[in-house]
Amino acid sequence: MGIREDYNFELLVNAAERLVQDELEKQLKEKEKICKCQDCILDMAAYALNKTKPYYRVSLLGKLYSESAAGSEYGNEVKKIVAEAIKKIGDNPSHE
Repeated sequence: MGIREDYNFELLVNAAERLVQDELEKQLKEKEKICKCQDCILDMAAYALNKTKPYYRVSLLGKLYSESAAGSEYGNEVKKIVAEAIKKIGDNPSHE
């Protein structure tokens, strides 16, 4: 048996993904002239996640900690990185 069969890796979550998605949604509501096609949105999320320090959790307690991260220094860093992602991808979409 392999490790994937013995353990439930679906419990291992990078909470940064949710934080980036939530922040991306919030910031994009304020932007009217930015392309919001699937390719651009996913490029923005990928860019931001590649620049963001991972924030993995496994337990319910970890979920509570990660939810509190939104208002912390970590959350502020995510806001800056998402703004950078929107600008970078918005100025250079991967399509015409």
